[in-house]
Amino acid sequence: MKSDRLLSILLLLQTRGTVPAGELAERLEVSVRTIYRDVEALSASGVPVYAQRGRNGGIALLPGFRTDVTGLTADEARALFVLAAQGAHAALGLDAALASALRKVMAALPAPHRPAAEQTSRRILVDPVRWMSGPRAAVDVEELHDAVFADRRLLLHYRHSGTETPRAHTVDPYGLVVKAGVWYLIADLEGVPRLFRADRVKRAVLTEEAVVRRAGVEPADVWEELRRQVEERPGDVRLRVRVHRSRLDLFVRLHTGVLTGRPEPEGDSAGEWLLAELAVPELAWARSLLSFGPNLEVLSPPEARRVLAEAAAAVTRLYAENG
Repeated sequence: MKSDRLLSILLLLQTRGTVPAGELAERLEVSVRTIYRDVEALSASGVPVYAQRGRNGGIALLPGFRTDVTGLTADEARALFVLAAQGAHAALGLDAALASALRKVMAALPAPHRPAAEQTSRRILVDPVRWMSGPRAAVDVEELHDAVFADRRLLLHYRHSGTETPRAHTVDPYGLVVKAGVWYLIADLEGVPRLFRADRVKRAVLTEEAVVRRAGVEPADVWEELRRQVEERPGDVRLRVRVHRSRLDLFVRLHTGVLTGRPEPEGDSAGEWLLAELAVPELAWARSLLSFGPNLEVLSPPEARRVLAEAAAAVTRLYAENG
């Protein structure tokens, strides 16, 4: 709608100052000619907006002009109050700031939008922690948060998975990511993107060296690259299994990341067993499937069956020795 577009132009100009007409057109997905028509409409309505030509020109507001209008629609207001339930603010020490900001937003909202926003904050709950994830160690995310904005290199004392002793690394931080309730620092280590779990950082010290980031690379770019590396990591071992239909939902939920395809019925489509293939990093990984008991059988490779047989025999001996 034109009214929404005019308001968007006004808010962008208040935030950015002078903005090229081409950039406004691209962001609002209209032509440059439409942008100039919108500027004329804003001017006619009393907004002190003007177009400045030349190499460094663009659309701008007269200095000092501000408007208190929020421009929020009902859905946009509700979206903000859902955001308040995400839980990331507490880890960053921003709970009080968020509450204050939302009070200001609520006061600025048009009266008809306020009930929906208040209901959303009460009725939409977001818990980012996975079921049965267990207690987590306290994480000082505020320290990492400050380091990200300091634009200096960071000395990390970091405990890698499977080790007890932390190692020291000097990294160039890009930003923080919270995924499924777990915080990560994304940073370059000697120019290579790396992912560091915040709960494994034993100590973080800002150095006096300026941060060195790759030109034109944004934190979202680094995260996308690292996310792909984790999610698309090829499995070196392919396990062919049969799983009982009664445990299929649990099996799929736990192993979505390593399933190579949708489980298919074994023989008759109405049968009780389904076939599936898992791409896993090593044969020893197969031991985790023992938790399904007789409701899952590894069919191949034979080496994986031997790993499971040995693990099951060891458990049997353990309990036999203890009566």
